[in-house]
Amino acid sequence: MIRFPRALTGIATSLALLTAPAQALDLTAMSDAERAVFRAEVRAYLLDNPEVIIEAVTLLEERQAEAEAMQDEELVATNLEELHNDGFSWVGGNPDGDITLVEFMDYRCGYCRRAATDVTQLLAEDGNIKLIIKEFPILGDASVISSRFAIATRLVAGGDAYKQVHDALIEFTGEPNEMVLRRLAEGLGLDADAILAMMNDTAVNHELAQNRALAQRLKISGTPTFVMQDELLRGYLPANQMSIIAADIRDQRG
Repeated sequence: MIRFPRALTGIATSLALLTAPAQALDLTAMSDAERAVFRAEVRAYLLDNPEVIIEAVTLLEERQAEAEAMQDEELVATNLEELHNDGFSWVGGNPDGDITLVEFMDYRCGYCRRAATDVTQLLAEDGNIKLIIKEFPILGDASVISSRFAIATRLVAGGDAYKQVHDALIEFTGEPNEMVLRRLAEGLGLDADAILAMMNDTAVNHELAQNRALAQRLKISGTPTFVMQDELLRGYLPANQMSIIAADIRDQRG
């Protein structure tokens, strides 16, 4: 019988373990010596082939992204009716558009301000997108006050007035105190007293609570967050990227 040096025997054992089917590899059945050799061989292999680590990390990230996308798809499908037809959110763009874009936004969010320009551009260039705004104030008291004022404006003066106030608030960077909000309303020819009185109405409380609960179910924790038809888009996206996604959605319909 031919006897191999002990070191070569250990290497052969490690290679056999590395190439064995996953179900045959049982680290608990190894002796301490076999386990030490196995670990050394794995370490040596990775040091000689570090690109394997990058490949593994890339594959893991791809699988995680796929799993998250599938989960987001299920979340949107489960909550689609409330996303599209809650009975109170402002609707703009083309109300009969073939794609619905829902935006969760906060007036104090810098990326929401950037996104406002991109959304306006998208609607102007596409012409077949319905926009739904979800007031989702998460950045402190100033955010909540601004959203309350916007919702109160819609309840008192209607959708057109809401859009004017919405556009003004998304550009406003100061503190939204009573004097500032009164001046804003009066500057737009609105009834400031009625709007300010409505800000703490139960209808406003209800809308904010419903939006917050919906966001929690969708696992939304930041703004802006978009839902384009049945796709959850987390974070800021420029107009050209949203346009590409819209085109992909239409292509998938056939």
